[in-house]
Amino acid sequence: MPSARLFRVLDANLNRAREGLRVCEEVARLIRDDAALTRRCQRLRYSVDRAARLLPGPKLLQARDSRSDVGRPALRGVARRYRTARDLLAANLKRVQEALRVLEEFSRLVKPSAGRAFGSLRFKAYSLEQAFDSGRKTLRHR
Repeated sequence: MPSARLFRVLDANLNRAREGLRVCEEVARLIRDDAALTRRCQRLRYSVDRAARLLPGPKLLQARDSRSDVGRPALRGVARRYRTARDLLAANLKRVQEALRVLEEFSRLVKPSAGRAFGSLRFKAYSLEQAFDSGRKTLRHR
């Protein structure tokens, strides 16, 4: 039986992936006014949700312990200041990719099919990054 610590890793990275995708979606929708990229972000976010359903949801939530997260105090002092919306987008695309890699690796310990699903989604996140770059409309707001 996997430990609560394992479920905590999965929960934190599911949140990180979803949040990062939401930021990307808002850049596509409200800054770039790009309907196609907005839909791609939404589809990937919904796909992360579907893959998450392969994992035991109640155990993920029960394992959450944001109050005593040893990384939480450190995060306050490290808040990154982005110079442009492009910088913000790039950081969130990388955050999504990293979270999906962690999900791919750790979820294999719980359910191998979930690991495969997250691995596939990670490659879709790489393609999403290319799509943002190839659309390269200038981000209007700094």
